[in-house]
Amino acid sequence: MTGPVPGQPLRLLVADDQAVVRIGFTAMLDAQPDMTVVGVAADGRQAVSLATELRPDVVLMDIRMPVLDGIEATRQLLTAAQSPRVLVLTTFDLDDYVYDALRAGASGFLLKDATPEQILAAVRVVGAGDALLAPSVTRRLIAEFAARAKLTVPAEVGRLTAREREVLLLIAGGLTNAEIAGRLYLAEQTVKSHVSSILLKLGLRDRVQAVILAYESGLVVAGETS
Repeated sequence: MTGPVPGQPLRLLVADDQAVVRIGFTAMLDAQPDMTVVGVAADGRQAVSLATELRPDVVLMDIRMPVLDGIEATRQLLTAAQSPRVLVLTTFDLDDYVYDALRAGASGFLLKDATPEQILAAVRVVGAGDALLAPSVTRRLIAEFAARAKLTVPAEVGRLTAREREVLLLIAGGLTNAEIAGRLYLAEQTVKSHVSSILLKLGLRDRVQAVILAYESGLVVAGETS
C-alpha cells in the first residue's frame, strides 16, 4: 500500500465517467494546499492504468462507469503490493454496488451531493490511512446487505482474545478509538494496539472490512449495536 510523503500534498486520482464531475472535483481538490490531482480517468480500466502509472495516494472512484466498473477497478487496484486507498463515489447510499466495493477493500464512500467540506474531510481521513465510517450511512449500508450474505464466522475469529472481540464489536458499532477507550476504560494507545492486532489476525485491510466481517458473520446483528 502506498502512503503520502510527509510534508507533501496528497496525490489524488479522480475517476468518473461524467466530465462535469471530473472537472468539478479536480478544481475543488486542486485548490487545497495539501492536495494535488495527478490524473483523471473516464472509466475503470483507465483508472487502474493511471493509478499503476502515477501512484496516487487516494483514488476517488465512481461506482458506475463503462468498460470496467468501480467495483472491479477497486478490486484490481487493491491486489497490487503498492496500492492506493480508494474512496468510492455514489449517487445512492443504500447501493449494493457500494457494498461490493467496500467488500473489495474500498476505505469508505461518499455521496456525490456531499458538501465540499465533507468531501475534503473524507479525502484527508482516507489519505491519512484511516477508514471512513460514518455511522449513520456506512453502518446502515453494511447492515442492509450483510444480512443477505449470512456467512459463517471465520475460523480466525477464534484467535481473538476476549478483549479484542469486545473491541471488534465496538468498532462495528461505529465507535472511534477514543470512544472505545472511554467505554472500556483503556488508554487510546491500548485501543489502537488492539485494533491493529484484530486487523492482523483476521487479515483485514481496515476498519471498514472489520465492520463487514462482524455483520456478515453474525457477530453483530443490525439494531443490536449502540
